[in-house]
Amino acid sequence: MKITRVRTHILEAKLSQPFAYSRAWYDTRAAMLVEIETDNGLVGWGECYGPARMTAAVVRSIEPWLIGEDPLRTDVLWQMVYARLRDHGQKGVVIQGMSGIDIALWDIKGKHFGVPVHQLLGGAARKQVAAYATGLYRRKSGDPLIYLPQEAAGYAAEGFRAVKLKVGFGVAEDAAVTRAVREAIGPDVALMVDANHAYDAIAAIRLGRLIECHDIGWFEEPVPPEDVAGYRAVKSALTIPVAGGECEFTRFGFRELFVSHALDIAQPDTCAAGGLSECKKIADMSEAFGIRYNPHVWGTGIAIAASLQLLAVLPSHTPPSLSSLEPMLEFDRTEHPIRQAILKEPIEHASGVVRVPEGPGLGIEIDREALARFAVEA
Repeated sequence: MKITRVRTHILEAKLSQPFAYSRAWYDTRAAMLVEIETDNGLVGWGECYGPARMTAAVVRSIEPWLIGEDPLRTDVLWQMVYARLRDHGQKGVVIQGMSGIDIALWDIKGKHFGVPVHQLLGGAARKQVAAYATGLYRRKSGDPLIYLPQEAAGYAAEGFRAVKLKVGFGVAEDAAVTRAVREAIGPDVALMVDANHAYDAIAAIRLGRLIECHDIGWFEEPVPPEDVAGYRAVKSALTIPVAGGECEFTRFGFRELFVSHALDIAQPDTCAAGGLSECKKIADMSEAFGIRYNPHVWGTGIAIAASLQLLAVLPSHTPPSLSSLEPMLEFDRTEHPIRQAILKEPIEHASGVVRVPEGPGLGIEIDREALARFAVEA
């Protein structure tokens, strides 16, 4: 079996109303999908996290190196591409492009052997994963002290046992909103906060101390990803676990975070940090360092499916016991017209629990009519 073609699909969809996190407003959702074809008719799908046109350019640049190669040699191909681009792309969009390619190759591998990817990654430790609802972004109108608690209570009513709140809008406002959301969901639903690296260590510690009393599950990206010393300072000052890593890449990048004990919870994005090949290695390193692993997920059904295949094989966060803590799936609940539309069978939750796809490869089928509807570039 040989690779015959690598295609990119840039998709975009306008939102009915914009929403914001701490650093920007969104009025459009975009996606960049990778499709790899083989000479025996098998097709694999992957997704790249990051700026769509830039990751598409990376994938197109890598395509000539893959034509004629055996797609089953996933690790060999990853190492070959990384070695060729090491001088220019140890982090960022190059690795994001490689991630989509790698996921598509694993999809082909699973289809070739007729098993889900998790079977090839070592076998499923679980067939379903508890999900936490990601939402609670800012809107153009309304009072966040009213609409955010209402939104959070809605997720709890759907059955989610954990929700994540966006912070980074000022320490005083963040503290007030966090308290209001905690009061709305009650004590039995986990609450995490995510600043998207809006603060320096001084402000992050101040906010953390104000919200510690609300039983916060983790404080995500409290400071910029480059500020490893800042991560350590926040981690040392707070009882709230510190999470991060969606802006870090490959096992080499995470090695530095783990050795420096900068994180309690690692959050590589499977579509950004190097794909399934690399994220399985990062997960193994995470276990060796005693650091919890909960992947960042922000994309279409392909990103969700790839993350579920990895989550299926991850060990529990604690040594085996009657109360082992399982990893969770980040389940984006914000508006995203593309997310489920591209799947012939959407990946949905039932009372906050998502089943791991059991079909060959990633376990999903792509709706090409939906691709055509959202396509912005051939």
